[in-house]
Amino acid sequence: MNLKSVLESLLFAWGEPLNVNEISKLLNMPAHKVTSALDEMADQFSMDTDRGLILQKFGSSYQLTTKKANFEFIQNLLQTTVNRSLSTASMETLSIIAYKQPVTKVEIELIRGVKCSNVVKGLVEKGLIKEVGKLDKPGRPSLYATTDGFLKHFGLNSIDELPALKIEFEEGKKAT
Repeated sequence: MNLKSVLESLLFAWGEPLNVNEISKLLNMPAHKVTSALDEMADQFSMDTDRGLILQKFGSSYQLTTKKANFEFIQNLLQTTVNRSLSTASMETLSIIAYKQPVTKVEIELIRGVKCSNVVKGLVEKGLIKEVGKLDKPGRPSLYATTDGFLKHFGLNSIDELPALKIEFEEGKKAT
């Protein structure tokens, strides 16, 4: 079996990010071997300037994507516009979750000052956040965190690539 050939075919056929553990189970192969092969492939794709595809890593998932430099041509082909369907409320909620994760809905509502059940539900449906557990407090509220879909949507390799927060205090001083 040519592992890289199989991986490239799987990623092309799937079209969405594929998790290393899922691939590992599918191929009955240790995850570290799959990760190593995928990382090598990502390097090969990035060094070959003649290719229109790159292998992008989103957390522990990988996906074949097109190079950003070719976006204009793809857009012309598809004659679509970029979907920017996230509302201001969704972006605020998503930002809070991204920076404070894991976080409960009550904590999000305290920060935003408004109820956010529908916004959280919509973000879960879009695959940008997910429930990652329950808080060990009365009522056992759900804890939410971002997904690999969030990383993909914003073009991040990991949550560590989020820009640093700048908090302005009442005295007018800034902190990072």
